[in-house]
Amino acid sequence: EVQLVETGGGLVQPGGSLRLSCLASGFTFSMYSMAWVRQAPGKALEWVSTINAGGGTIYSPSVKGRFTASRDNAKNMVYLQMSSLKPEDTAVYYCEKVGDSSRGQGTQVTVSS
Repeated sequence: EVQLVETGGGLVQPGGSLRLSCLASGFTFSMYSMAWVRQAPGKALEWVSTINAGGGTIYSPSVKGRFTASRDNAKNMVYLQMSSLKPEDTAVYYCEKVGDSSRGQGTQVTVSS
């Protein structure tokens, strides 16, 4: 059974930084691309970033240059380093196993002064 557990969210001021973590289990993590997606209140799910098995990354234009995805295949972990945060980044953030859209419970990120 695929399990994904996101942690690291919280309240941060505009311009601040946070690092989200996602622990994966139940599948051969090193073989799969992983994605970060987010959902703001009242809005549709939005793709943020994808990191492939080898560590290559792509980003949504809305976060490119501010967010960095990374992974540690030895620990079954994927990370999202978020910098220069804006109020519009406020959302529940999920990590997702690419291919079957399995997601965790999410972690809330709130950017507010």
